[in-house]
Amino acid sequence: MSMRWLGIIRLGLVQAALGSVVVLVTSTLNRVMVVEYALPAMLPGMLVALHYAVQMIRPRFGHGSDMGARRTPWVVGGMAVLSAGGVVCALATVAMAEHSLAAMALAVLGYTMVGLGVGAAGTSLLVVLAKQVDARRRAAAAAIMWVLMIAGFAITSTTVGHFLDPFSPRRLVTVVGAAAVIAFVLALLAIWKVERSDGATDRAGATGPAVAGSNASFYAALRAVWADGQARRFTLFVFVSMLAYSAEELLLEPFCGLVFGYTIGQSAKLSGLWHSAVFIGMICVGILCSGSRRFGSLRAWTVGGCCASAVAISSLAVAGSVGPGWPIKASVVMLGVANGVFAVSAIGSMMELAYRNETGGAGVRMGLWGAAQALAFALGGVVGTGSIDLIRHVSGSPSTAFTIVFGMQALLFFSAARFAARVGSTHVTPSAANPTTAVIA
Repeated sequence: MSMRWLGIIRLGLVQAALGSVVVLVTSTLNRVMVVEYALPAMLPGMLVALHYAVQMIRPRFGHGSDMGARRTPWVVGGMAVLSAGGVVCALATVAMAEHSLAAMALAVLGYTMVGLGVGAAGTSLLVVLAKQVDARRRAAAAAIMWVLMIAGFAITSTTVGHFLDPFSPRRLVTVVGAAAVIAFVLALLAIWKVERSDGATDRAGATGPAVAGSNASFYAALRAVWADGQARRFTLFVFVSMLAYSAEELLLEPFCGLVFGYTIGQSAKLSGLWHSAVFIGMICVGILCSGSRRFGSLRAWTVGGCCASAVAISSLAVAGSVGPGWPIKASVVMLGVANGVFAVSAIGSMMELAYRNETGGAGVRMGLWGAAQALAFALGGVVGTGSIDLIRHVSGSPSTAFTIVFGMQALLFFSAARFAARVGSTHVTPSAANPTTAVIA
């Protein structure tokens, strides 16, 4: 039996709860460190990069869930560590007013806990979704998960911002602590009894002959997955596409301000337009790739979304040379729609590729792809903004810097499309162990 829409929405609420804690750590506490406590912006940047770097352990978490009967405990345990880590990060932020070494050590501990919690909960959550959603609903399920995650960002940021005004250290810890507890309780209630009690079948069906048995070592499972050409190419696709995608939000508003002379309000509105266009792209793929009469394959939408993203960001590169006469809003809308298309179709493809009977476990696969995404996000912002600074210093021209960097991002998107096209066609056939297992041709 395939998971119904209510079950998919419940898993999306878990994703929203996860995202609500992450946005507190990466956005709200970031602002407090830089504005209220006048600390260098590099400090929160390094801490956020740390929480991404810790997620390189995702494949190990995935292997642990492969060896267990159920994945729900990994989701609940990960959310507990994540929520506790959010509170520790808030305490560390307050302690940084004293500029003490102990506060820094506490911050490192907190952001490490956040990374571990995201890795454990996020990886197993996606595996549950991949296992229990059939091919007809995967694109829509991916869209629901992503939209609810972003909704979690927005609702948490708005609510916390309301209760943090006026700011005080005690209020910060109280509000973040309350938000973390609410997120954990929401995730616990949402995941409760969603996973079907067929974990033994999951283990048998997800582990191939190369790593058969519950005592298979993690490294054997990882080698088996990496030896699979499609899994390896999809890993490279995730890394390259997310490397290009991760720098967009950091570069868009500075680009509009420096090249087009936008005020902070105008650039914020343009960023909101980009986010709205991303939503449109996600919803379109979710609708067109769902149901018995799907319009095109997920692989085709992934390749097309990457190519369209490359074209759109190339138009921004041209805009950097042309200047204020360029229709910047049209380029931003095109970029947002293309990003939404490739993001949702890529997640849907990930769900199809997670379960294969030949080699490796679904958790290891999903963990490997999550680790590739985390590494790309850790590097993307640093490489993108660092390249802008370096080229501006050498050339003395902001427009030249953005033109070159946007051009490099376009090449990355084209490379990602090439990797996605080589992953191979997918189709779903019945499996004796699991009727909803995706078998890759």
